[in-house]
Amino acid sequence: MEVVRIIKEKSKKYRDYTAENLSQIVRIPSLSGDEEKVIKRIKVKLEEAGFDNVHVDGLGNLIGRIGNGKKILAIDAHIDTVDTGDLNRWEFEPFSGSIKNGMVLGRGSVDQKGGAASMITAGRILKEIGYNGNFSIYFTFTIMEEDCEGLCWKHLIENEKLIPHFVVSTEPTNLGVYRGQRGRMEIELNFKGVSAHGSAPERGDNAIYKASETVLKIEKLNEKLRSDDFLGKGTAAATLITSESPSLCAIPDRCMLYIDRRLTWGETRESALKEVKDIAGKDVTVDVPVYNNKSYKGIPVSQDKHFPVWKIPENHPLIRVGVSTCELLFGEIPVVGKWAFSTNGVVICGIYNIPTIGFGPGNEKYAHAPNERIPVDHLEKASAFYALLPHVMEGI
Repeated sequence: MEVVRIIKEKSKKYRDYTAENLSQIVRIPSLSGDEEKVIKRIKVKLEEAGFDNVHVDGLGNLIGRIGNGKKILAIDAHIDTVDTGDLNRWEFEPFSGSIKNGMVLGRGSVDQKGGAASMITAGRILKEIGYNGNFSIYFTFTIMEEDCEGLCWKHLIENEKLIPHFVVSTEPTNLGVYRGQRGRMEIELNFKGVSAHGSAPERGDNAIYKASETVLKIEKLNEKLRSDDFLGKGTAAATLITSESPSLCAIPDRCMLYIDRRLTWGETRESALKEVKDIAGKDVTVDVPVYNNKSYKGIPVSQDKHFPVWKIPENHPLIRVGVSTCELLFGEIPVVGKWAFSTNGVVICGIYNIPTIGFGPGNEKYAHAPNERIPVDHLEKASAFYALLPHVMEGI
């Protein structure tokens, strides 16, 4: 395919362009709910690259389109990041965006502005080679994923009516092709007790003791949760416990316990809640919390904190074209794997059953970690992948 040679040449030609674009957007802090400045910067980049249409939707997601085909392919990157954590753990300034020794350094470089920078370059390449294939390619630069994954795509699908036939997530895959992830949910338990003076604990009913007994049962529950050959084992872990009492000299009458629950294939919101309710005892409520916030545009958002498990079959046509694209560009078969963490796929594929794969630059071990960094080589290769994929997908 002549187009393979051309795309490889152009992605190499624009190698420094891609790295510099990433450097620029890393230098703009963009925690969830505070993405406006980086959205504006990327919007200018898309316009300069000649995208057919560029706009910001009602929530605050940025969308760039190339092509006018009847089928829709979406390529997604969330552009919000987590915070820096302990600055003493960093060897460099987290928002420096420095380019050193073949790496772009800084918070968000892997998770996942690297994917966004490669998408900009891919769009530029597609415009320059005059792509006019079967797909309308929507490059989505989405918000608030770190706070509530999938919420941005819930808005795109339900409010903006953007319903792709296929989606590529550019979350880091170390240049592998990923086809799923475990689900995630948060479970909040609120225990009730009876307060009494701390000098006579027998007069009260200690809510901390009730919660503590449940913590030990959660530990045992974790050991026997089901497993999936591909996605691995479901897990349950106590991550937070707080209590309330009239004073530090009083028996607490309320205690809250928070559970992080990872769902493997076959586990659901209902099954996970039932398991916890069965071991929690009496005088306790068990609920899935609801995320409530506003986007940077001031739009109120709300979503249940249950993020479904999802995967697509290894022989799915989208997997096959992803693997073929890698073979054509890089001369080798990629690892077909899964993410350890959660992505926007929980809504795209987990709720709406839209076939989704992952292909992203960078190693996920750097996600949320100090000294986050990404190889420029990966940015170049990811740019080529996103530009070639629609051509390989023509017969899908």
